[in-house]
Amino acid sequence: MKVSNLTLEQKIGQMFICGFHDLVPNDHIKQLIEEYHIGGVIYFRRNIDELEQVAKLSSSLQVIAKDSQNLPLWISIDQEGGMVTRIDHKQMSRVPGNMALGATANPEYSYKVSTISAEEMIALGLNVNFAPCLDVNNNARNPVIGVRSFGENADHVAEHGAAVIKAFQDNNLSAAAKHFPGHGDTSVDSHLGLSEVAHDRSRLDAIELKPFVRAIEEGVDMIMTAHVIFPAIESKPIPATLSRAVLTGLLREELGFEGIIVTDCLEMYAIAKSFGIAEGAIQAIEAGADCVLVSHTLSDQISAIEAVTAAVLSGRVSESVIDTAVERILNLKGKRLEALAMVDSPAFWDKDRNPEIDDLLKEVACKSITLVKDEGQLPLNTNEAVLVIWPEVRQETQVDEPWTDVATLGQTLSQYMGHVEEIRISAEPSQEEINKVVQAAESVDQVVIVTYTSGSDLPEGQRLIAEQLMKQSHGHLIVASTRNPYDLNDIPNIPAYLCCYENTPYFMEALASILVGQSTAEGTLPVRLNESLHA
Repeated sequence: MKVSNLTLEQKIGQMFICGFHDLVPNDHIKQLIEEYHIGGVIYFRRNIDELEQVAKLSSSLQVIAKDSQNLPLWISIDQEGGMVTRIDHKQMSRVPGNMALGATANPEYSYKVSTISAEEMIALGLNVNFAPCLDVNNNARNPVIGVRSFGENADHVAEHGAAVIKAFQDNNLSAAAKHFPGHGDTSVDSHLGLSEVAHDRSRLDAIELKPFVRAIEEGVDMIMTAHVIFPAIESKPIPATLSRAVLTGLLREELGFEGIIVTDCLEMYAIAKSFGIAEGAIQAIEAGADCVLVSHTLSDQISAIEAVTAAVLSGRVSESVIDTAVERILNLKGKRLEALAMVDSPAFWDKDRNPEIDDLLKEVACKSITLVKDEGQLPLNTNEAVLVIWPEVRQETQVDEPWTDVATLGQTLSQYMGHVEEIRISAEPSQEEINKVVQAAESVDQVVIVTYTSGSDLPEGQRLIAEQLMKQSHGHLIVASTRNPYDLNDIPNIPAYLCCYENTPYFMEALASILVGQSTAEGTLPVRLNESLHA
């Protein structure tokens, strides 16, 4: 298919990737494909039930596109691994997230686990993964990136990111490196508002941009933009997504990126509340974006597509800009989707789990978990009782989704110890929950406090529990962080501290083994914690 064979409406439709709310193709997504000719679809957990259902959904969407004389669809997802995993199913390999991989200090692990993930996504009909996250997380109070980053060292982030990109694209799964030019040193979640990275250009070159330069060298198919302001590059107070200086001047002309520039979702408040979704779509394309992501709302998706069409018809946006973007889209679809059409992907969910995959993921967990501090607290005495405090995620957000298949630390410790009591609390515990934990801990010599932080700071209730238990007398008092490694900064006097980077089953099994002395924590901190403890 050539650009010249497409109508203006078909060309503009190819520049949009949209989501919908159902497990099967509903009227919402059918309208977008059949009438608006969209180029791609994005899945969230709302689209996921059984794996066979996902594969059928992907196939059905491609049939709808074909029957309506449209080009094959990009079918995309944010399957980052670890704590950002849209396909949460026991038959899907629970691959670790970026910071856990960064803690292994071995990019070969990043390649191996990403190969597993790519093969499984391809078998489900997916062809684009909005990953890896190449943000350098050098801000301990970053509320949205955190463990989605490989760490705070730009060179390490670059090497792990390149390994992931290679693994994906070796399997014809397009990678989308994000969030350009870098979302790591921010203090505002762009789902909720605008943030700024105020560093000068020399600092951006040395840290934020380095992983993206490496990704371009690796031949990454796509780069996703950040809804973040960069005053060293763009003089106006507008985010990178809408900045021609960033997308065209820096990314295209200076760094030489020739692939697809895709926006992060325009329904995020950083764009929707400050600029409007329809106007944001026009400005993003004017800035140099090839694809616009509008993930949720049909009326916003339609208004954005129609606004771009009107902007071309009025002369505000030259049709040559559209043609250039669509040429890139057609070239990449031709390269990846034609290759995938010749692949007979096995239905892995109909088979027994591959023991080699399980062995690898168990190995990575032990190589990731990091013992930061131990003042004579480890190992636990397996002949005595232990109390485990387990925080649960009970409120879903874009980057914090409860698991359907959970293995708590209490459950995994019970394989080694006969007397394990576990108290499950909210990640934002109430005063009643705090009182219950404190009272229960008074009569126990061994306590393991599991912490879980998805935002900037250790939740106040979790901090109070740790502080009050430190005032009691315990032979063993251990804290294991199961997401944000920076929890130690809020409870610096805890006598023993381990970082797990995620609370997934492989990691909880490895943590239990480490706590009882059966295994060794082999990870290396990929970020700096309390400076007084870690010079």
